[in-house]
Amino acid sequence: MVVPVVGIVLVTVLNADEPVETAAMQITDKAKEIHAKSIVIDGHNDLPWKIRTDSNRAFEILDIAKSQPELHTDIPRLKAGGVGAQFWSVWVPVRLGYDGVALLTTIEQIELVKEMVATYPDHFESATTVADIRRIYRDGKIASLIGVEGGHCIENSISNLNHLFDLGARYMTITHSDSLDWADSATDTAKANGLSPFGREVVRRMNQLGMMVDISHVSPQTMHDVLDTSLAPVIFSHSSARAVADSPRNVPDDVLKRIPEKDGVVMVNYFSAFVVPEAVKVYHAGLDYRRGLAKDHSPAEVSALYKVWKNKNPMPPGDIDDVLDHIDHLSEVTGWRHVGIGSDFDGISMVPVGLEDVSTYPAITQGLLNRGYTEEQIQGILGENLLRVMEKVEATARERR
Repeated sequence: MVVPVVGIVLVTVLNADEPVETAAMQITDKAKEIHAKSIVIDGHNDLPWKIRTDSNRAFEILDIAKSQPELHTDIPRLKAGGVGAQFWSVWVPVRLGYDGVALLTTIEQIELVKEMVATYPDHFESATTVADIRRIYRDGKIASLIGVEGGHCIENSISNLNHLFDLGARYMTITHSDSLDWADSATDTAKANGLSPFGREVVRRMNQLGMMVDISHVSPQTMHDVLDTSLAPVIFSHSSARAVADSPRNVPDDVLKRIPEKDGVVMVNYFSAFVVPEAVKVYHAGLDYRRGLAKDHSPAEVSALYKVWKNKNPMPPGDIDDVLDHIDHLSEVTGWRHVGIGSDFDGISMVPVGLEDVSTYPAITQGLLNRGYTEEQIQGILGENLLRVMEKVEATARERR
């Protein structure tokens, strides 16, 4: 997801080689020890679009080797957070699909990620397999992977899907905010009543390629249809638990209960409007208000009136415990082996206190330790669970070729 970044509370990084202590969570020696030997993998970060829009792709203008406090992400804070691997989202707006340039723009975003890796070779290295991730992690770099966010990017073409895989994409989110004629979004009216026959063909081809099927953003019926169709484990790259916070972007319990049958993983999102119950209510009231205004007002008038409304109806950010509550619920319903982290950093407008940026992953480790999770469970949630899923997706592809 990508929305303008505003209202962020940032943490100061004093030493990029040490985990950060946030205002909300002091990091103990035990947590530091566990975190240091864990492969921390975030399933979803929207930095590439921020780079494109804030600097027109110029790393000379937006040098992420230096502190960039207007962002959630830069290299010093990635190091402070102990990040071992990152899926960079190559999101492009859904409207580009209607204009026929979604694929081209997605390819440009993939090129941007590769340019970032080439610009900072001491810190990043491209990865497409589990073996790559483990090797790059041992070498002390951040394994950089590519996730395509939204099936609009393939423009109804299996050939385009193949091409994105060849360029390095290792997951694709089936939809983004709008329903497609072959798959329904969680935040739009249904067009396909789940997956169409072509949608099932997309899922089967992703299995053959070794591309993870990501069902964040899709409707519950689409979730079920994907689970019925896929021969490989599936992922939610950046979603949370609907029973905890009633957002349509979260996963209902009837779907969560099916995740173990596919040995998939749900990677928890950090957006306050998805994880904080009261924030969900305010966020959706604001969406309804905007829709109502749009019927009788110009876009400029809508923006001005909505700004006034937001000032009168502030959205509570919540804190790290709200995210931990989602992890607890997911672990209870699916089992801890099916839980991961997918922050949505640099694609969201508000984050919980204590999870202000990519330096704060050690706070998750501490929070899980405080809640009684074992070292094995913490390491699974931080990254090993996703690596298991990737290995099985790779194995399914080998069997299907």
